[in-house]
Amino acid sequence: MTTRKGRPRSFDRATALSRATELFWRHGYEGTSIADLTGAMGISPPSLYAAFGDKRTLFTEVVDAYTRTHGAFLWESLEEDDVRAAFAGILRTAAETYTAPGHPTGCLVITAATNCSPHSCEVEQDLRERRVATVNAFQARLSRAEARGQLPAGTEPRALAVYFGSVIEGMSQQARDGATREELEQVADLAMAVWPQAPPAPDGT
Repeated sequence: MTTRKGRPRSFDRATALSRATELFWRHGYEGTSIADLTGAMGISPPSLYAAFGDKRTLFTEVVDAYTRTHGAFLWESLEEDDVRAAFAGILRTAAETYTAPGHPTGCLVITAATNCSPHSCEVEQDLRERRVATVNAFQARLSRAEARGQLPAGTEPRALAVYFGSVIEGMSQQARDGATREELEQVADLAMAVWPQAPPAPDGT
């Protein structure tokens, strides 16, 4: 007796996931329907459920993929040895990434699920936790720099981390509203002007 093999999928999974990413990124979680997804991905609802699970599961996979690709600059820049260069790099790359042609503007993690209805509260909570984790990573990097004497005494790593998180979220929204890369690069430069500086040495020393 021979065993029948399952029929291979008639679509490219990576391409389908990319198209789903663009929809969620452009229209948000609640603004994207199953009909929108199947139409853009070129698959039937049963194929979507078989390959990706339900809409919620698909969205989680989309966000995970986004974090590894378009959002990877946040984590890569933090690896810079020079802590100031790390945060300057994050802001400058955000200005480039959030306005780049070929995909929706802004950041999917920041904009895809805000003010959701009660039945989507888990999606909103998941993205909130991801944003909080980013700020916590900023704080950890700044705390390490402070411990190594790379920041002036009296620096508040938590406040600085929240500040940079706020700037990045604002840059994302400005990109959604039509700000250009050049405008956001100016914002990045202005934001870095608050970087803690060691107080000048007293006269005569």
